[in-house]
Amino acid sequence: MHQTIRVRFAPSPTGALHIGGVRTALFNYLLAKKHNGTFILRIEDTDQNRFVPGAEDYIIEALAWCGLHFDEGPMQGGPYGPYRQSERKHMYAQFADQLIQKGHAYYAFDTAESLEQKREEWKLKFDHSATYNALTRMEMKNSLTMSEAEVNEALLTESYTVRLKMPASEDVRFTDIIRGEVTFNTSELDDKIILKGDGMPTYHLANVVDDYLMKISHVIRGEEWLSSTAHHVLLYRFLGWEQVMPQFAHLPLILKPDGKGKLSKRDGVKLGMPVFPLSWEDPNPEDSFIGFREAGFDPDALINFLAFLGWNPGTEQEIFSMDELIQAFDLSHVSKSGARFDFDKIKWFNQQYLKNQTGEELAEKVASSIKSAGWNPSENYLAAVCFLLRDRIIVYPDIVRDGVYFFTEDFPKDTDTFKKKWNPEHKDAILGLADLIGKWETNDSTDLEHAVKDYIANSGLGLGQVLPMLRIAIAGTLKGPDLFQTMMLIGLQKCKARIQKLIDESSLLPA
Repeated sequence: MHQTIRVRFAPSPTGALHIGGVRTALFNYLLAKKHNGTFILRIEDTDQNRFVPGAEDYIIEALAWCGLHFDEGPMQGGPYGPYRQSERKHMYAQFADQLIQKGHAYYAFDTAESLEQKREEWKLKFDHSATYNALTRMEMKNSLTMSEAEVNEALLTESYTVRLKMPASEDVRFTDIIRGEVTFNTSELDDKIILKGDGMPTYHLANVVDDYLMKISHVIRGEEWLSSTAHHVLLYRFLGWEQVMPQFAHLPLILKPDGKGKLSKRDGVKLGMPVFPLSWEDPNPEDSFIGFREAGFDPDALINFLAFLGWNPGTEQEIFSMDELIQAFDLSHVSKSGARFDFDKIKWFNQQYLKNQTGEELAEKVASSIKSAGWNPSENYLAAVCFLLRDRIIVYPDIVRDGVYFFTEDFPKDTDTFKKKWNPEHKDAILGLADLIGKWETNDSTDLEHAVKDYIANSGLGLGQVLPMLRIAIAGTLKGPDLFQTMMLIGLQKCKARIQKLIDESSLLPA
């Protein structure tokens, strides 16, 4: 690509940013960075009825957490601002007027009631849900059916919208980078409102005007906007901007985990998984969601996973750093078909990222959670615990949940397994083992392992009779990292005390 790449991510601040929006932002970002282009954030807040306080801040924080940093936007400004559409309101009416003067748009004075009545008539007349289009517009109250005097009077006394005048039956063709040549016939398309009664533009006019004024080279967005692109292509043509129209690329849908239907914001609650980057608290509990950040996922793992939703590098490589994604990314490798949101796969990605961190890096991520749990280990000790647990964790909170016995003596024990394995006749042998462990002087877990196993063999017991007891005493569970490395880290005197405590408690267990 030899042209200057300028792309935008243009969310509406109507609530939390769905994970599909993050993927759209990511693909825009990757294209821009690969070609030394510019990545822009534009807030499309023209729909004031759906505006949600706090949503813009959420969007900016979420994208920053994901490592998607903008070159131009509401926060940092830029040469083509302002970057909130509500602050650009004064720019749009002139282009609507231009379209009216050229005969490509018209004033519509229909009330909500008259529109509803007509729609009911059209259902009966056309045997389907007809829309406001070339077939029906001459039945409506608009500047095409009124005299000039009537229009001038109505402009002063009535509320109105401006609608795009679609040709009656014309094929509109454009090339989509992902889908190839796309054709829509205008007979299938309605006369979209482009300017609302409050003077605010709709998405269709605003995004075309802003993309033109901001010199956007590529529009990368979700598949749901594909059918609207015919309107946008005509707007570029009608405004005389067809020669500088951006290239379009419509991303495939993100599907539910079972592949049946589009992933919705409520699927996260239904299926017990996050579908938003950050948690969102809403006055309506049904619209409150947990985010990937709060669920303990690493943002780099999330980005790696999202990159593969509809794109592949054409190689067997799966783990990519952001720099590697930038180098490998190509819109021609994006699929047309929907991409399944496989939650097990993102857990796998996260596991790989956590495995590749040092104990110190993991400790830094979980330090606040450890403190919130009421524990106050040293930095070195916490790093050692994290290193020991890292191959067994999927998300960051697993360290707190699975590593509780590293930080406190008050940890749960698998008493059911203990009862099954416990034999009172082995009590003296196990207490003797506790004494050995308490006296053993070593900095090597392998030495400790040999000493314990030698003692068990010499006592006439089997490893299967003693080691499960030992692990439950030390960690409360049969699961976990290497037992002897665990004991060395906790401290052998503490381990001796835990074994003795479990033996003491054995007499209290119900039969």
